Amino acid sequence: MRKIYLPLSKETIEDLRIGDEVLLTGTIYTARDQAHKRFFELLKKNKKLPVDLKAQTIYYCGPTAARPGNAIGSCGPTTSSRMDAFTPALLKTGLKGMIGKGSRSKEVISAIKKYKAVYFLAVGGAGAYLSKKVKRARVAVFKDLGPEAVYELSVKDFPVIVGIDSTGRSIY
Repeated sequence: MRKIYLPLSKETIEDLRIGDEVLLTGTIYTARDQAHKRFFELLKKNKKLPVDLKAQTIYYCGPTAARPGNAIGSCGPTTSSRMDAFTPALLKTGLKGMIGKGSRSKEVISAIKKYKAVYFLAVGGAGAYLSKKVKRARVAVFKDLGPEAVYELSVKDFPVIVGIDSTGRSIY
């Protein structure tokens, strides 16, 4: 198991290979369908994104409300392919990591390779366990989207597996 501190560096990304088991520590942002759509619309209008995604990692997750004493509620991954239409444009802006579940389209794999990024897999059905790896959570933007808002999460030893590495090799 390899520990990685975020944000992701070029050297770290290039060193990762499919199947590598990784523990992430640092800041990640949640973003699901509606947040991706808003990001994409802003980019189409040549507007600045409300969150700087350069070298950042997005977690495809819509967390539930926190119970007393917890930073966040259940926060399991959602199906990544739902973000595929928007992903190449976000990678072009400098996004370097994505966390989700399931396979990705040929276009996304090509963009991962082109922009030297990495796609991590989180275990589906383990949202309660993964929430224990979140030390702090706050809404960053798009609060009106409720659980689909973009949250900034501070994570410690968040377990993932490299699903697609920067050379475009896929575990699928």
